[in-house]
Amino acid sequence: MLVKQIMSQPVVACRVDDSLQKAAQLMWEHDFGVVPITDADGRAVAMLTDRDICMAALTQGKPLAQLSVRTAMSHDFYACTPEDTLEQAAQLMREHQVRRIPVLRKDGHPVGVLSLNDISLAATRQHPAAPKSSDSISVNKAAQTFAAVCVHRFELARPQLS
Repeated sequence: MLVKQIMSQPVVACRVDDSLQKAAQLMWEHDFGVVPITDADGRAVAMLTDRDICMAALTQGKPLAQLSVRTAMSHDFYACTPEDTLEQAAQLMREHQVRRIPVLRKDGHPVGVLSLNDISLAATRQHPAAPKSSDSISVNKAAQTFAAVCVHRFELARPQLS
C-alpha cells in the first residue's frame, strides 16, 4: 500500500512568517492537529503542531497574534513521498517518534499529511480473515507503530532494570 492511498488531503499549510493565531485558526477550521510550514516558494521546511502553539504561548507569554510560526515550529523535520510504501513511512514515524509527517512531492511542496490515525484506519479496514497482500499493513504493524511513537521520552532515558 502506498502513502498516497491513505494520506489526509488536501493539505493546509502556513508560511514561516504567519502568526500562530492564523495557524491555530486553520487547525480549528480544518480539524487538524498539525500543519506543514512552507517557505516563500511553497516548499515544506517544518511542521507545527497544536502542542507547539500551546507551548509557545506558555513560554513566550504573548498573544498568538503577536507570535510568528517561526518561533514555535519544529526544528526536526521528517517527510515521505506519495510513492513511499506505508511500511516505509511507518518505519520513519517509529524511528523518530512522530505522530504525523508531511507527504511531499519531489520538489518539496506538500500534498498531504500521513498520521497515526490514517495508518490505524487503513489497518482496521482490512477484514482479519481476508488474505493479506504484500502491500497492506497489518493491525499488528499498526500497533507496533503506535507503541514506538507513543513511548514517553522519559522512559527512553530511564535506565532499565534487569
